[in-house]
Amino acid sequence: MNAAVDVPPHFQTFLAFDYGLKRTGVAVGNRMLRTATPQPTIRAEGDARLVHAQARVKEWQPDALVVGVPFHPDGASHDNTLRARKFARQLRGRSGLTVYEVDERYSTTEALASGARDADAGAACVILEQFLRSLP
Repeated sequence: MNAAVDVPPHFQTFLAFDYGLKRTGVAVGNRMLRTATPQPTIRAEGDARLVHAQARVKEWQPDALVVGVPFHPDGASHDNTLRARKFARQLRGRSGLTVYEVDERYSTTEALASGARDADAGAACVILEQFLRSLP
């Protein structure tokens, strides 16, 4: 993630998504504590995934959204990079909220290493906490 991301100071609560073809991890967190809490993973594909994501947005009423975008270890994009970015655009369009994209390389590995029971939700926490730590 670029350190130069400009996030307005009044944006305090965030909902993060770790996009996956079959499962999408979810976490919620806030700027003051700079921590994230895992939420139940969305187990849906296609438009159903977006419907579930919208329900989470409605439930949590975040100020903005964060979506993990995967890359190869060398930084090159791949099919899931494009899919995650499309998911981010769809969320932005449906929710009207600002969506921040975060490089999510190794987030699942980090989540599993820290003992996450749900790797997808754990990865969403890693993504969100990385984002929150980057804020001033």
